[in-house]
This record gives sequence, structure tokens and C-alpha cells, in this order.
Amino acid sequence: MPKGSPELTNARKEEIINACEKLYKTKSFKEITLKDIGNATSFTRTSIYNYFQTKEEIFLALLQRENELWIADLNQMMAENETLTKDEFADKLAHSLEKREQLLKIMSMNHYDLESSSRLERLTEFKAAYGGSLHTVMRCLEQYFPKMPIDDKQRFIYTFFPFMFGIYPYTVVNEKQRTAMEQAGVNYVFMTIYEITYNCVRGLLKE
Repeated sequence: MPKGSPELTNARKEEIINACEKLYKTKSFKEITLKDIGNATSFTRTSIYNYFQTKEEIFLALLQRENELWIADLNQMMAENETLTKDEFADKLAHSLEKREQLLKIMSMNHYDLESSSRLERLTEFKAAYGGSLHTVMRCLEQYFPKMPIDDKQRFIYTFFPFMFGIYPYTVVNEKQRTAMEQAGVNYVFMTIYEITYNCVRGLLKE
């Protein structure tokens, strides 16, 4: 890590993550290189290695930030809504993920590759944010459904979070994918991020 103030270090990390995020809107993960990310920052490409050693570490940092933003959204929801019905909670949780398409897009990638190509330090930082999202959703369940048995709350967590990994590929499809489904004779109903999330949450909360 280069010498400098924590503020400068954090600012440069954010610039790298922002550059990666911008590129990811028009390019695939495989197409993006460290050179591309370096060219989109205000400092030299080799300086990136002072903060991130691999492309996977940068994407993991972006995913970490997305989790932290989602946590902030959920905390705001709990602060503004002391109580919610099952329908209302499903609605608000679905809207919270609708805002975090980038989170869902990265989650749909191969996490094993991202994590195995990142240093323990970077991976631990990400796991802290991911663990925070698990804890925050559990807090939501505790606040809005205090009578729900703990086993049911845990079942919700360990069903909903794996489900999240498939939200993006099931809801964001290109024209070629649609055509292939039609030609294969697959009668699939395409849903939005909101619709598929709402239906899942409502189903998990069903009596």
C-alpha cells in the first residue's frame, strides 16, 4: 500500500471502483482488463496494483459497495416504517433490489472465481459487508414479524439469499436469448426484478 493519508487511499480506491462500474455498464466482465480500468482513472495503470492486485478484487470491492448501499436502503426502510404487513414488506424489499441492478448483475457471476482470485484481506472486507446484509435482512424480519419462529426466519434467509444469485439472469435478457427461448419452444414468462422478488418474498412469508 502506498504512503499517504487514509483519505487519499480511499479516494483512489473509489476512483478505481467507479471506473470499473462505468465500464461494466457497456462491457462484459471478460472484456474488461486492468488496462481499461487504468485508462479510465486519473493515475497510471501500474498504480492500481498499489490498491488492487487483480481485476477480481476490484469487482469484489464493487460488490462490497453495492451490499453496503443496499444495507443503507434497508436501514432507512426500517427507520421510516415501524410496522409493515407481509405484502408491504415484500413490496419494499423488492423495490430495494430493483434499485440495485448492479448488485444483482455481479452476484450472477461466478463468485468462486472472484473470491479465489482475491487476497484474504480484500475477501474479508467483502465478507463483512455480505454478512452485514444477512444480518440486516434478519433484523427486518425481527422488526416486522416478531412472532415468526426463528427456524422460519433462518429458512427465509437461507432461501432468499441463494435466490438473489439468479434474479439478474432470469429478469435481464437480450433479444438473442428471447429468440432462443422461443425457438426452443420454452413457454417462459419473463418478469421484472421487482416482480420476481416480490413473488419470492411473498411466497416465503405465506402462512
